[in-house]
Amino acid sequence: MAFTADSTQRIFAYSTQPTDAVASTVALFNSLSVDDQLAVLWYAYTEMGRSITPAATGAARLQLAEGLLNQIKQMSHAEQLQVMRDLAAKRNTPISRSYGVLSPNTKLAFWYELSELMVKGFVVPMPANYQLSRDGAQVLETLKQLDFGQQITVLRKVVTDMGVDPLAD
Repeated sequence: MAFTADSTQRIFAYSTQPTDAVASTVALFNSLSVDDQLAVLWYAYTEMGRSITPAATGAARLQLAEGLLNQIKQMSHAEQLQVMRDLAAKRNTPISRSYGVLSPNTKLAFWYELSELMVKGFVVPMPANYQLSRDGAQVLETLKQLDFGQQITVLRKVVTDMGVDPLAD
């Protein structure tokens, strides 16, 4: 087969398309309000959680995050919500710094466990009347359309960016 500009473009289109889908979904997620980011994570973990669970918890050392999860469980619902907002907004707090040193897979598992604690009522639940914005719904729908590996990559990228890495200073 002779390589022409057209054939090369088709080859690279196939090889870059998944990366583009991941990058564009991450960019869309990052453009959301903090509350919509938290809602998308909630819906992603609860609606798609059965496929996310093995990848998240199997690869992570969740015991490293247990202390943070236990601290959060001891807080009032208002404080719990503020912690989640602080993480998503990358506010420099003691919990955000502790979260910041976790590995990407541990962060992925942390959010899965947090969603499980929300379902069980140990952590502030998702408001029953919460309406996801149009952009948030679009991000969630886009995430659902990705294959499993892309979904995990998107979630890993967005939760890895959360919190504050105290070692980055």
